[in-house]
Amino acid sequence: MKKYFNLFDLSQKVDYKIEILSGLTVALALIPEAVAFALIAGLSPLTGLYAAFVMGLITSIFGGRPGMISGATGAVAVVIASLAISHGVEYIYATVILAGVLQLTAGFLKLGKLMRLVPHPVIFGFVNGLAIIIFMSQLDQFKDASGDWLTGNSLYILLGLVLFTMFIIWGLPKISKAIPASLVAILTIFGIVVGFGIDTKTVGDIASISGGFPPFHLPMVPLSIETFKIIIPYAAIVAGVGLIESLLTLNIIDEITETRGRGNKEAVAQGAANILSGVFSGMGGCAMIGQSLINISSGARARLSGIVAAIMLLVFIMFGANLIERLPMAALTGLMIMVAIGTFEWASFRTFNKMPKSDIFVMVVVTLVTAVLHNLALAVLIGVIIAALVFSWDNAKRIRARKSIDENGIKHYEIYGPLFFGSVTVFNDKFDVLNDPQEIIIDFAESRVVDMSAIEALNRITERYQKVGKIVHLKHLSKDCRELLKNAEAIIDVNVLEDPTYKLAVD
Repeated sequence: MKKYFNLFDLSQKVDYKIEILSGLTVALALIPEAVAFALIAGLSPLTGLYAAFVMGLITSIFGGRPGMISGATGAVAVVIASLAISHGVEYIYATVILAGVLQLTAGFLKLGKLMRLVPHPVIFGFVNGLAIIIFMSQLDQFKDASGDWLTGNSLYILLGLVLFTMFIIWGLPKISKAIPASLVAILTIFGIVVGFGIDTKTVGDIASISGGFPPFHLPMVPLSIETFKIIIPYAAIVAGVGLIESLLTLNIIDEITETRGRGNKEAVAQGAANILSGVFSGMGGCAMIGQSLINISSGARARLSGIVAAIMLLVFIMFGANLIERLPMAALTGLMIMVAIGTFEWASFRTFNKMPKSDIFVMVVVTLVTAVLHNLALAVLIGVIIAALVFSWDNAKRIRARKSIDENGIKHYEIYGPLFFGSVTVFNDKFDVLNDPQEIIIDFAESRVVDMSAIEALNRITERYQKVGKIVHLKHLSKDCRELLKNAEAIIDVNVLEDPTYKLAVD
């Protein structure tokens, strides 16, 4: 019997030291992100931290991609911000729960396979746009409380610490990989700041992270159709954005680790995590590409690192807030800038003269939409639509017809290429209705009737020949094409010529 839940793959070699240290590093990196995203949504910092704990723990245990980290994300924060302002935090909890239900449904319906429709240029653009977002979000650390850019010693100290952090993360792996370079960098900068009494921005300057265990709390909203109408648009967007970002992150981690995650299982885990996040006072979230890459680049490959990260985050909230709030933001800023540099697909620049122009266009558009609008779902959707239209246009031009007249005076049209909505016009132009002989055979051995537009095209071409008293036969239609015609026989009338001597392989 196939196991659906398996906490540890016993065939996988697990480096417990690396997993635990990587989890600790990720926990430290989660704090400023979760706090910042909660503030973006107009919620208390603990709402983001509780979401990071619940999302991280549940998806690490039950998710379809060991090593991937989930938590409170900017994509979700942007969606729910207006609802938080207009209706308050209780409606946020209800929205997150409903979004989780939608994600569970998507997982059980195995809709994760739809990610196969996302072309590689879209993934390139998504990753590059996300890298730009991560980098640009770090620039806020170089501003003071009033929003003005730092100057003088404050700027020089912060910049120096950030650059030193980046240098350690870049250089240490070239010497030793015994301990994650990110953790060494954070602890080193922390030691320097505390040891020399350097005055620089810390986590505590953003907000207090002190709290208790996430309180169980059912949303205090009216159970009515009106409430459902208010939250369903937000819930649907949160669910869609969450699944898109999570499954794309899963694909990216798959490529890095050369393994394969389970998209539908991840969708179920994301749904369950969001439901529990909503009832344990969290703002919800999804997979986090930045923290996931920190985890993977530190050498983590199993579920343990994500579990450790979530548990350590809770420990920091309950018992270590005073210490964690003293962490210099310069260390975390340098870490996230290195994540942005590592996330960006620099190889995409080398493809500009090698990839089709349409693919380059798709990649650039998705990058710009992601970076400018911070709307990941919209960026991916636009990229998929453009890629689909380009694909349809290219295939529409490929339909051809070889014409010949046999010894019986019957004219044969041998069709090559798919017949679908995009190629219908070119298909119709292939026929010379008035000058053709009395009997016509259209041969689809090298073609396929794909959609309703194609069926209607067949109906129209037969009508054109019938009006001038000529007969048309359709030959060598594949099994699925004949099924399409059978289903549409109430609205069209075509003459299919069966050929018992010809067997066409079908899917």
